[in-house]
Amino acid sequence: MYATTIDPVSAYQRVGVETGVESANPHKLILMLFEGAQEALIKAKIHIKHNEIAKKGEMLSKAIMIIDHGLKASLDTNAGGELALHLQALYDYMANRLLTANLKNDVEIIDEISGLLNELYGAWKAIENTTELCR
Repeated sequence: MYATTIDPVSAYQRVGVETGVESANPHKLILMLFEGAQEALIKAKIHIKHNEIAKKGEMLSKAIMIIDHGLKASLDTNAGGELALHLQALYDYMANRLLTANLKNDVEIIDEISGLLNELYGAWKAIENTTELCR
């Protein structure tokens, strides 16, 4: 009786992500998490600019979830040792800073975290490129 509205762009993006996840190796999955967090931060900044508080909160929450339940959860402190522990602390820092950014509508904090994520993304990309050269 009630028609549901389907956003074709969202549906297409969702299928693209699902297909990418299904065919990705663990290294690529981590890269996808970084990309998803960055995309959420970009959208959060746009929502702040347009004073769309609820949508801003959704995007910052999404970024926090990706960092906390994706990136941080993927760490293996047994195999990764001290590096994994430092990354764990960095991910905690990022999540806490994004909570503050959400409360204060602070674009500078979002930019700070975006920069940190970008550095880590670059490091993961470099690892991927090194791995491909060894094949």
